[in-house]
Amino acid sequence: MDDDAAKKHFPADTIRRAKEYLDAIGSTGAYTESQGADIFRHQIAAGMEKRDGGHKVDTNCLFMTDGASPSVHRIIELLTRNSDDAFLTPIPQYPLYSAALALHGAHLAPYYLDEENSWGLSIPHLRDQVKAAEAEGKKVRALVVINPGNPTGGVLNKANQVDIVRFAEENNLVLIADEVYATNIYAAGKEFNSFKKIVRDLNSPVPLVSMNSTSKGFFGECGRRGGYFEIVNFDDEVQQQLYKGASINLCSNLGGQIIMSLVMSPPVEGDDSYELYVKERDGILGSLKRRAEIMTDALNKLEGVTCVPTQGALYSYPQLRLPQKAVDAAKAEGKAPDFFYCRELLKGKGIVTVPGSGFKQVEGTFHFRTTILPSEEDIEHVAKDLSDFHADFMAKYKD
Repeated sequence: MDDDAAKKHFPADTIRRAKEYLDAIGSTGAYTESQGADIFRHQIAAGMEKRDGGHKVDTNCLFMTDGASPSVHRIIELLTRNSDDAFLTPIPQYPLYSAALALHGAHLAPYYLDEENSWGLSIPHLRDQVKAAEAEGKKVRALVVINPGNPTGGVLNKANQVDIVRFAEENNLVLIADEVYATNIYAAGKEFNSFKKIVRDLNSPVPLVSMNSTSKGFFGECGRRGGYFEIVNFDDEVQQQLYKGASINLCSNLGGQIIMSLVMSPPVEGDDSYELYVKERDGILGSLKRRAEIMTDALNKLEGVTCVPTQGALYSYPQLRLPQKAVDAAKAEGKAPDFFYCRELLKGKGIVTVPGSGFKQVEGTFHFRTTILPSEEDIEHVAKDLSDFHADFMAKYKD
């Protein structure tokens, strides 16, 4: 790194950061502390404190993981005593949660996001779902919230988040906040507020687990498998048990730790690489915003389709109102109607989507999830192909 060739290719702050990391960890092929290297946890903690208005992070309560998925598994495993323990889980939901709950022998207690209210959470509905679970003999242990939402693309407003924290307090629930899309916010007037900030601002005692990852955002380093979770308002004994669990796996991969630290401690004004960082960040997020608008606008022009504007994350999630003949054709094959539609779209135009039945949905409704990840040039073609297919499909199965 002291070679002149390195100085020609890399900004000075990049070389300085690399030296700092190597001085702390010795080698990129070495083990680290089981919770993650101390230097990375402190840099992540500093980034969280800056994000959350100065609320402090105890690095002993910060655990680095191979992406966010292990965080989900560890917390569900920690909280599950037997099959009567239930987790309030959003519908539609990222299937990791239903799979992890099944794997660890817990019960999924569904709550339905409010499509008419930009996919927000209804507190009266949450209360009803707790009562429904208890009527089945289940003990609700935790509430899972994905914000920004997958697959919905919704972003919770602050008032709704405050209500959610108060609800968790009232019902003695652990709040599990999946915040891997924290930097993916596009809609005017929307902003990301971490549940950590909400809990601390309210001086709430609610036990909180929040998680993040390198896989999404404007960086999208999903193959690096970097992530972390933080526990707040838990007893020391819980932290010790989580530490023991982390120790079993020795440590998360070091490359992922490095990337996660960089995500949470990016270049700052005055660094040589700052202008390039800002240019790339703003360029990617600006492009994603335009692509979200293109996709939403195209979907809302289709016959029988409505799509809540994509406020964040990386997806649009439209509702389909299919002709009865299409529903009957799907049932004749033993398929869900939205699966049938998505399969025909794939066969006809080569466009890959995920049927809403794969995420669960309100009975009698049909949806699909599509991403906004194709390039701006390509997404115009995708929207055109989708429009052409939809017109032909609706004409073919017209009642």
